[in-house]
Amino acid sequence: MRLRFSTLDVFTNTRFAGNPLAVVLGADGLDSATMQTIACEFNLSETVFVLEPRDSINTARLRIFTPLRELPFAGHPTIGAAILLATQRAPEMLTRNGIVIALEEEIGLVRCDVVRDASRAILARFTAPRLPVRGAWSPEPAPLAKALGLESEEIGFGRHAPSTFSAGVELVFVPIRSRAALDRARPDPAAFAALLGERIGAYLYTSETVEPASAVAARMFANGVGIGEDPATGAAAAAFAGVAHAFEAPEDGEHEFVIEQGYAMGRPSRIILGSRIEAGALVAVTVAGHAVEVQRGDLDL
Repeated sequence: MRLRFSTLDVFTNTRFAGNPLAVVLGADGLDSATMQTIACEFNLSETVFVLEPRDSINTARLRIFTPLRELPFAGHPTIGAAILLATQRAPEMLTRNGIVIALEEEIGLVRCDVVRDASRAILARFTAPRLPVRGAWSPEPAPLAKALGLESEEIGFGRHAPSTFSAGVELVFVPIRSRAALDRARPDPAAFAALLGERIGAYLYTSETVEPASAVAARMFANGVGIGEDPATGAAAAAFAGVAHAFEAPEDGEHEFVIEQGYAMGRPSRIILGSRIEAGALVAVTVAGHAVEVQRGDLDL
């Protein structure tokens, strides 16, 4: 069996930045074990497999794998696959009115709007399939600091305290007092894994950014998925809308800001996070970003 694949750099419009993604096309003949093996071979934070949709009205069905496990939902595979499918199937529509890509993921249907923007780069935006939900566990700063190689006083700023949120996968959100501390964080593998348990990672964030246009700088240290640090994490960004709502109490209306991630890895990424607040409640979350194709090839199985 020979299958086509592409790799893209996601949450960037520059090659060799952002979060690399492998997209395997026409994967209907593969079983789960083979998909997992291929994802391990690519050894990227995620590999996405494109299948025929269960409902013909939709564009495609996706299955998303890290090197060690399948995920029900992830942001950078969603953005990257939507942009690749849009450019392959209807490139002429991107410049005119854009195109809607409807993706069946394990979490449910994810709708992506794909368009070529004013800079000629291709941007995709999706509405999070689930609103962020706060977890029951509120981690204490001291054990978090120890697991992350930081001091307790470097955890927390303003009204922000450690929390857990999920928009499909649960993560620990850790506010960091300064960018210097964020850059210095180095998880202790044993302590980190023991503290997080089944949660797939810790998302560290600070209001001190590299780029003036960014609102938040972040790092995501993964747990139990086969990678150490993720250059850009769309699912975490979707859940972060819950963090912002809980600790910032934004007023009613539409809000949008940029999260920068991956700078400490030399893979600068920019995630555009949007939210809508009505009567004080968070009612919608969007995640947007660019992607650029890097290479194409064949898998011989």
